[in-house]
Amino acid sequence: MTTLQTQIPDQLLQQAQYLVQQGWVANMDELIAESMRRYLESHREAMTEQFIREDVEWGLHGAG
Repeated sequence: MTTLQTQIPDQLLQQAQYLVQQGWVANMDELIAESMRRYLESHREAMTEQFIREDVEWGLHGAG
């Protein structure tokens, strides 16, 4: 496991704390991990395309 330190808007934190208090998730760590997982899954195709474009660009023109 890795520990992250970040800054988020107060309103977003309040919404997250409410979800924890209401029992939607066990704790803030679980909420953040699940949120990151869903974000990454929903953007996987776009990220893969970008990585491929960068690899092709590097292959054609080098790292310079």
